[in-house]
Amino acid sequence: QVQLVESGGGLVQPGGSLRLSCAGSGFTLKYYKIAWFRQIPGKGREGISCISSSDGATVYADSVRGRFTISKDNAKKTVYLQMDNLKPEDPGVYSCAWAPHPPAAIMRLEEYAFESWGQGTQVTVSS
Repeated sequence: QVQLVESGGGLVQPGGSLRLSCAGSGFTLKYYKIAWFRQIPGKGREGISCISSSDGATVYADSVRGRFTISKDNAKKTVYLQMDNLKPEDPGVYSCAWAPHPPAAIMRLEEYAFESWGQGTQVTVSS
């Protein structure tokens, strides 16, 4: 059973930075993808970024491109989300999600494309 555990959330001032981690376990597949989603109360999940385990290919939402950076450590089955220049519109519960992903397949930042989810970590941006 795939398990994902997020960490690194917290309170930060506008313009500040946070680094989220998503530690995975319970899977032996070599080729998979892990994405970050965020949810604001009253709204659906928004796909933020995704990375492929095979070649490190990445996808970003327009709202975070240039400010957020996703990276991976396959040996630790861990994905990171470096969030810089955080804005007042960035708060929410950030969750990571996992799914099998063959090399060169198209990555979509859509909830239906993922099978397993973590519990999430809260990010608050406030002065």
